Amino acid sequence: MSKRARVRAPELVGKGGWLNTGGDELSLQDLRGKIVIADFWTFCCVNCLHVLDELRELEERHRDTVVIVGVHSPKFVHEAEHQAVVDAVERYGVEHPVLDDPELVTWKQYAVRAWPTLVVIDPEGYVVAQHAGEGHAHAIEKLVEELEAEHAAKGTLRRGDGPYVAPEPVAGALRFPGRAVLLPSGNFLVSDTTRHQLVELAEDGESVVRRIGGEGERGLADGGPAEARFSEPQGLALTPEGDAVIVADTVNHALRRVELASGVVTTPAGTGRQWWQGSPTSGPAREVDLSSPWDVAWFGGKLWIAMAGTHQLWTYDPQAGTVAVAAGTTNEGLVDGPGAEAWFAQPSGLAADGDARLWVADSETSALRWVDPEGTVHTAVGTGLFDFGHRDGEAAQALFQHPLAVTVLPDGSVAVSDTYNHALRRYDPASGEVSTLATDLREPSGAVLVGEEIVVVESARHRLTRLRLPE
Repeated sequence: MSKRARVRAPELVGKGGWLNTGGDELSLQDLRGKIVIADFWTFCCVNCLHVLDELRELEERHRDTVVIVGVHSPKFVHEAEHQAVVDAVERYGVEHPVLDDPELVTWKQYAVRAWPTLVVIDPEGYVVAQHAGEGHAHAIEKLVEELEAEHAAKGTLRRGDGPYVAPEPVAGALRFPGRAVLLPSGNFLVSDTTRHQLVELAEDGESVVRRIGGEGERGLADGGPAEARFSEPQGLALTPEGDAVIVADTVNHALRRVELASGVVTTPAGTGRQWWQGSPTSGPAREVDLSSPWDVAWFGGKLWIAMAGTHQLWTYDPQAGTVAVAAGTTNEGLVDGPGAEAWFAQPSGLAADGDARLWVADSETSALRWVDPEGTVHTAVGTGLFDFGHRDGEAAQALFQHPLAVTVLPDGSVAVSDTYNHALRRYDPASGEVSTLATDLREPSGAVLVGEEIVVVESARHRLTRLRLPE
């Protein structure tokens, strides 16, 4: 084995303290003898969420020698709130200790420059590798196996349980719901994201009618309501016929179809594998990889997909049984123009205003975008990756903070679920003005019109909240 450079790892410190440790504070000294993988992440970032998923198998296979430590390093103001980090750790099923570092102290000590970044620390407390971006799990596992052999021979490897302590499960009808859709019956179908289920609620938005997705365990399986499995489902779209709902099954990188009468689940698009650069971008829907589809909406006769993982919009054609890229280059940013030239940054919400416009909540640029019938991309509100806040007024100077969804209102304006501002905002294309409809929501992640009211998915309060629309 080649000799590695060894640099003493800086201490892991953060003002927010430790999560998933049963209340204990951890230090590198406490972890001596273990192979430590420090995962610098922030919960807004889909690439960071991909890394969480990549690490699950490694974490399980090397549980007695490896300790993964999530170092939460915020981008947005909301992400520096301790309770928001607590929520995110549960929301995304993080099963290892997490250090809440709102002031980026440890980030700076390790000279991290990008989300996500993985740092490998050997059992003697030395940094032996650092990788930015996703897709490094295989290389890191190979390094882990080398470190296990080396330090077992030296007597410096300590096997046994790590410091992770699972939190107590919480009861309730919903847990971090993602989206809701109004069914022809008047009931709601809700993506219960953290429990990997779909939940049908009665018209009151509270009473559970049925659950689809077995026991709420993560997986990818078709079949009846008890056999089917999802993994962090998000967006929902009723089919034009009204007999089924299409689901953006985000972590399964797939679209699922739920027959409303029977609850039977099938998979019309996706392979269950994540799309990587160089993979096909069009073809038979069951043979092309997708990447974290976050929302779906019908527009121009096709189902459009907010492909958050590749910063693109794709389409699914149910008649031809194909998928294809419709807009976006995979570059992350805010660039308007023809679909093939436009840039997005984690598009997460879609809503069609008939055949006139497809509205897009482009979360990482805190922007409201739209696509015209010719496929050209425009920006209504937003200017860039690091421009965010809460400001009403003229669209050119208005600010959102990581919006996740958009809903078309009866007058042609749109309601924006301004997630990290805990608000429901309104953009009026006629006047070019942004206003605030409601505040004191907790991470709203979707909204659906019901007559004179709008029902908001209040994700971090685990409920649907009914609001009266103003005149």
